[in-house]
Amino acid sequence: MRRGALLLAGVILALSAPPASAADSSDVTFTNGGVTLHGSVVAPPGGTKLPGLVMIHGSGEHSREDYRDQAEVFARQGIATLIYDKRTEGYSQFSRSYSTLADDALAAVEALRKRPEVDPSRVGVWGLSEGGWVAPLAASRSANVAFVVTLGANGVEPSRQQAWAIENQLRRLGMDGSMVRMASSTMMRQLVGGGVFPEAYYDPVPVLKSLRQPVLGLWGAKDILTPPGEAVRIFQESLAHYTLRVFPDAQHQLRRTTDGYDKLPGYAPGYLELVGTWVHDLPAASSADAPPAQDRPSGSVTPLAWYESTWLQLAVLVFLLVAFGFSLRRGTRWLGVTGLLAVVGFLVVDVLIQTTMGKGLGPVVLGRPLPWLVLQLLALGAVAATIGTAVAWWRHRTPRLGVALAGGVVFIPWALYWGLLGI
Repeated sequence: MRRGALLLAGVILALSAPPASAADSSDVTFTNGGVTLHGSVVAPPGGTKLPGLVMIHGSGEHSREDYRDQAEVFARQGIATLIYDKRTEGYSQFSRSYSTLADDALAAVEALRKRPEVDPSRVGVWGLSEGGWVAPLAASRSANVAFVVTLGANGVEPSRQQAWAIENQLRRLGMDGSMVRMASSTMMRQLVGGGVFPEAYYDPVPVLKSLRQPVLGLWGAKDILTPPGEAVRIFQESLAHYTLRVFPDAQHQLRRTTDGYDKLPGYAPGYLELVGTWVHDLPAASSADAPPAQDRPSGSVTPLAWYESTWLQLAVLVFLLVAFGFSLRRGTRWLGVTGLLAVVGFLVVDVLIQTTMGKGLGPVVLGRPLPWLVLQLLALGAVAATIGTAVAWWRHRTPRLGVALAGGVVFIPWALYWGLLGI
């Protein structure tokens, strides 16, 4: 009886005790270019001669905690993983360097290689999205990087990828026509030309061609941020040693999804396990899944011509505001009202597109969000008013009519360029 009671008590204690940790976490610091970076090494307790993995962030601000859940899974598979807080110095929406980020990753690699539980000859890098440009670049600079893993990596330039992603979002909202072309092409080209889209023309292909380490490239077939079909083909054509896999019901980050836009709980089945088995047993032969289908190819974002320069666009904008403001006087008021509303309204819509990816533009009518449709009607009204002003100026030749007419004449090519007079 007493023995049974003791056995029962032991079972209860065992069930109530917290489970043994499958991963230890210890803080580390390392430096690059005078900047100290902070991170954590997540590893199985008591491990020796472990392969190591440095996780490189996607775009934007990120801390190590964004990747801890995956690092803990890798630790349970016998991999020591270093996750770190992304630098903020020298990195913003308007300033960044893939070269600097690659050197950050290499500093992390060296910190992980020095760990007593890690086999220094088996340390690689893992990069998501923007990290899919950075991780291969880091590996191309150091033979100490044993392998590369990428998620949602691009084979095209950042500006080209972003233009493709913007068009995806707008078309999903039911938009088509001139506004979509303006947002995904003209606006993107102006942002690049104005220097507010750093690393816009970074070409990943030469780096991919230079790699001799094994590469595991992973994509979600329903990725709406990276053109996945093009990426798989470019990686296969460029790399010397590769394993390329596509997960059918996964989005950009390899989360489960129904359409690429929603994010269901959990990762694509098999993704985390594949990384673990691949890292432990790097395959000798290359293999690749078939590239997933894309609704449409990405298109290059061409540099601005001289007449499209950002400074000239700003000068034209100021001139239109002044000329139409002057035109609010009697006799040219219709041109002043329609022109001003079209120009100012366009600026508001442009900001909304950039900040909300089109979600803040309201209902869509005939493939156009209602504000854009109103702007196009205003632009047509301004053109009609310009014709009327031209007739009046021909009759009277007054300076006031001349200023108003000049505004209307400049407005027409400006509105054509920005799609307000497009179909």
